[in-house]
Amino acid sequence: MALALVTRASPGVPSHLIHGRHNSSAPRVGQNALPRRVFAAATAAMVLGTARRLQRPRARPMLRADPSTSSLCQVARGLEPVREPQVPVWLFRQAGRHLPEYNEYKAKRGKNFLQLLQDPKDVAEVTMQPLRRYGVDAAILFSDILVVAEALGIDVEMPGGKGILVPRPLESPRDLARLEASTASADFVEQRLAHMLEAVRLILQTMSQEGMGDIPLIGFSAAPWTLFFYMVGGSSKKRTDAGELWLKEHPEASQELMSLLSEVIIEYLSAQVRNGCHVLQVFEAMGEHISPANLEDFAVPAMARIATALKERHPEVPLMVFPRGACYALPTLQNAGFDVVTADCATDLADAALSLQAEARGRVANLQGNFDPKWLRPGSSVEDVEREVEVMLSKVPTGRLIANLGEGLNGQESPELVQAFVDAVHAWKR
Repeated sequence: MALALVTRASPGVPSHLIHGRHNSSAPRVGQNALPRRVFAAATAAMVLGTARRLQRPRARPMLRADPSTSSLCQVARGLEPVREPQVPVWLFRQAGRHLPEYNEYKAKRGKNFLQLLQDPKDVAEVTMQPLRRYGVDAAILFSDILVVAEALGIDVEMPGGKGILVPRPLESPRDLARLEASTASADFVEQRLAHMLEAVRLILQTMSQEGMGDIPLIGFSAAPWTLFFYMVGGSSKKRTDAGELWLKEHPEASQELMSLLSEVIIEYLSAQVRNGCHVLQVFEAMGEHISPANLEDFAVPAMARIATALKERHPEVPLMVFPRGACYALPTLQNAGFDVVTADCATDLADAALSLQAEARGRVANLQGNFDPKWLRPGSSVEDVEREVEVMLSKVPTGRLIANLGEGLNGQESPELVQAFVDAVHAWKR
């Protein structure tokens, strides 16, 4: 088993057009770029000596495949991919501060991260940036894990270098009265998160216009426990035991809040599907801050409720989940109804695959993950990335894995090494 050699560009053909994908030298924001679907025609024109610069034509519907037949969607459903690549790949936090074009755009707009999220045009532009640069196999809505908390009236701040902060957390059960929804509804979500739903529509429109209409768009939300953790603790760096203390001291109020969060998440994710998302991802980002017993008693029932409701409403839409720091629960989440479960960096993919198989009470979920982003940071090399990709992909049969990271990009990564990661996954052959 080895990585196949990456095809080299023919003379006169830019290397970023090979396979119709963009590498780190590909045209970026504001430059002319060529859609993947017209690669063959563009190559022929270049070989014949066409001197004029190629312009990005409008998307041609007859050339686009249905995103639901993409490699990523097929693997997420447990099917053999009918389209290349054999192993689809995208990255957690693939849009954002590791990209020069993101930092340039943010400076040009004069906005911080949270301010960008308020404008659907900004969200769409930032979502598109990694697609243009890397040729990843999915877009994911550029957003924040606490937009649901904000919709409920919780203030969220992100001062530089301090991570996400909730300056006025819920200190006791009586503070639940501060929340701006006692019951969740589709109307509540449509009103309070209208800007994110408009962004979904604008992203899909932009993908179509830029010749990427065959790529799926992933919608997402934080999981109930992750929202709970921030809403009562206020920070990922301080008071990290506040959530567990709430579960112990206020079990009834905790159940009430977890239930409310679950229902809002269901409505929010369902609205994302109605507006065009093809896949849904639930992030349990704070799995390391809940005990296994409390995870089973509080978090898993909420996740199962979400999976059951979404499968009833949208049975054709794959559900993916990432319990970072609590990957011992992958089999449990598989049996709760998730189609794809994600392994973090501390989890061995081969062991995870065996446990899923052994504990399945129905269909065996496929895996996602779990490349360590440390290999994408300064001090690493393309050869290091290719070697580690081969190690990762050799652990799970082709068709059973969506390649991704074991934790999100943190902004220190090299775009050239991220490109090497994507290229190495796409080149994989057994």
